Amino acid sequence: MLNKALINLGILPLLLFNNFTLISLNFQPLTEEIIVQNNITDPAIFFQQGKQYYTQGQYAQATEVLQQAILGFSQQGDSVNQAIALSNLSLVLQQLGQWEQAEKILQESLGLINELSFSKKPLILAQILEIQGQLELTKGQPEQAIKTWREAYKLYSEAGNLLGKITNQINQATALQTLGLYRQSLNTLTEVNEVLKSQPDSLTKATALLSLGNALRQVGDLTTSQTVLQQSLELATTSNYSQILSQIYLSLANTNRTQNNLDIALGYYQNSAKTATNSLEKLQALINQYSLLINSKRSQEAEAIATEIESYLSEVPVSRSLVYGIVNFTNYLIKAQEISGLTTNNPEIITLFNTAIKNAQNLKDLRSESYVLGSLGKFYEQNQQPLEAINLTEKALLIAQSINASDIAYQWQWQLGRLLKQQNRKDEAIAAYTEAVNTLKSLRKDLVAINQDVQFSFRESVEPVYRELVDLILQSPSPENLTKARELIESLQVAELDNFFQEACLDQEIKRQQIDQIDSQAAVIYPIILANRLEVILSLPGQPLQHYFTTISQEQVETTIRQLRQSFQPIFSTKDRLQLSQQVYDWLIRPAEQELKNNSIKTLVFVLDGSLRNVPMAALYDGTNYLIKDYNLALTPGLQLLASRSLNRNQLQTLTVGLSEARQGFSALPGVASEIQQIQAKIPTKVLFNQQFTREAVQQQIQETAFPIVHLATHGQFSSKAEDTFLLTWDSRINVKDLDYFLRSRQRGEQNPVELLVLSACETATGDQRAALGLAGVAVRSGARSTLATLWQVNDTSTASLMAEFYQELTQKQVSKAEALRQAQLKLLQQPEYQDPYYWAPFVLVGNWQ
Repeated sequence: MLNKALINLGILPLLLFNNFTLISLNFQPLTEEIIVQNNITDPAIFFQQGKQYYTQGQYAQATEVLQQAILGFSQQGDSVNQAIALSNLSLVLQQLGQWEQAEKILQESLGLINELSFSKKPLILAQILEIQGQLELTKGQPEQAIKTWREAYKLYSEAGNLLGKITNQINQATALQTLGLYRQSLNTLTEVNEVLKSQPDSLTKATALLSLGNALRQVGDLTTSQTVLQQSLELATTSNYSQILSQIYLSLANTNRTQNNLDIALGYYQNSAKTATNSLEKLQALINQYSLLINSKRSQEAEAIATEIESYLSEVPVSRSLVYGIVNFTNYLIKAQEISGLTTNNPEIITLFNTAIKNAQNLKDLRSESYVLGSLGKFYEQNQQPLEAINLTEKALLIAQSINASDIAYQWQWQLGRLLKQQNRKDEAIAAYTEAVNTLKSLRKDLVAINQDVQFSFRESVEPVYRELVDLILQSPSPENLTKARELIESLQVAELDNFFQEACLDQEIKRQQIDQIDSQAAVIYPIILANRLEVILSLPGQPLQHYFTTISQEQVETTIRQLRQSFQPIFSTKDRLQLSQQVYDWLIRPAEQELKNNSIKTLVFVLDGSLRNVPMAALYDGTNYLIKDYNLALTPGLQLLASRSLNRNQLQTLTVGLSEARQGFSALPGVASEIQQIQAKIPTKVLFNQQFTREAVQQQIQETAFPIVHLATHGQFSSKAEDTFLLTWDSRINVKDLDYFLRSRQRGEQNPVELLVLSACETATGDQRAALGLAGVAVRSGARSTLATLWQVNDTSTASLMAEFYQELTQKQVSKAEALRQAQLKLLQQPEYQDPYYWAPFVLVGNWQ
């Protein structure tokens, strides 16, 4: 799994030096007991030294002394402790990226244990299997890791080891999320929480609650994470478990920081520093505190913390965590100096980097060395010293690749691409960028299975890699390069959705069809927002890709789009709205007008980029007519779509679910009753209304009956965060991550999938410029072939009228979903009271339009 510091270089990761705390601690009571019982002296001392080095992040030193412990146990004929030491050595080698050696050592450990018979065997074997599962997960084998951990869980149960069972379940939850099985992961963590509630107070319970709280934050359940960590804090405070107080405060700070509760987070960081039991814990808390103050532009407070950190660095034992701490502190020191307008090319910065390099080399920690060298290369890049920057970046990349540290290698590949581009070495730059993108794709599941802080750095750490490569490629828009650019933009869309869900949400094994195979009269339009221009790739059936662009800054594009979106409120000037709408039309459609006519195009399919997702394409204006007058319209995350059966017009059935009363702080939707009645008049409908509309009832109906259409007339919100994207029920909410649990169960059972999901009263979150990402997320997560939704909440009377017309059109043979929506929108447009685009434009069809 990726190290969080290496995705978001600015934030010191939570408990960086203790990633395997519970796994390591599992050995402590058992091994010490056996060591004492067997009266072993020297090997035991080496073993404990190894554990100490491991905890401090001194992995090379840990390797050396553990090897001596293994030799000593072997000479004394103590196969049990020899196996334990071997398994711990495997754990250390994993940290050093020596996977093959770690696997070999682990098999040797298992071979020794399996030949023995003694009372403690189930517990020791379980702990070794725990490490094996960790190795399998790290090597990208989550299914095998889960299988191994389930074997270990049985052994923990046999041994009656509570902490082992809890650790095991948390590890399983991590692997499940890596596979994209969010609900199963959350169910496992919830089960752990229930088990802990019934356990007596103890240090074990407090530690387990801490680990559970961290795991819950990683899967995005921030509210429960906060609750569980608070329970851990109360238990540790009441029982005076001072040894874990600092870690708990640090975890609470990170959870609150993720929730943007910055003042609360700051207080917890301060408490973490005050209660630290060692110098490393205190340094970690101080650096996190410093980074938060810098991000909040509280320079005076930050300056005092910086002075304290600098005076404290020499007191901390050399370890990987210290190396990362120095680099992260230095990066924020640079940021602070930039904010203050000071030069960053000063001896203090260089000295700190050199200290970190020396420490990494003394530790013989190649991963740390790569991290520091690459970070120093970035510093030289920022200070216009390209030759030094290239030299350091290439060294860092070579080291990262030598230990298969792909999670940091992609950053140095990207950095190298930027530097080569600045040197006008275009072909080499493209090659470096391409390697970075390929590495990111290989890391797909790992990237999304880590702390949700990544969601806020995605636009800084991942998205630019794709865009900058597209920018370079399109400077030479050959047919081959246009194809590459299109594929990159589609890959970026997938990466955005993965990041939105914090899990790999698109099943790469699902069979998809090219749009050409579905509709020979459809054109695909790919707008791409780059730093200095707006590119558009046009895909026409049976023809090479075409391309046109407008020279304009990204800031100008974003401003126009934001103003256009705001102008769709009826209170704004119609003249201003039409002017803005025509501007966007001129960018996206005008250059292709003649080609679209020459090819008899009837449907335009948009793969929208960034903030363009917030704009209804139907309302683009050519100076005379709206775009909806001439074309059916659809949105899709990419050129490949789920294969779709044609809707059988004679056997249409709809599950229609509605909420008309005010619930949970949301206003009433009186028009929903009329909407449902009008749908019932058009096609056979099963209705769940108001009190009948519960999560359980919806799930039961969907799973029991193969409704091709599911219509939800209820409040909902689309957001750039998955946890804030939901649909309202009578008694609760259906989160976007729950949708596949309801809708995909039929698909997993190889029954007929939902062909059309309709969401008729949703809106995008206020002030969230990327909220439409949630709409795409709902469309993808539901597994439905098509999703009809709204960009903003519309008058429910006009919505009822549009939906009635939509279903009337849908019953007609040879009328596609996109055509049915278009006709319904045109009918509304023809009514004087609903001519304004506010009423008809926000309805968008995502996915297959046939």
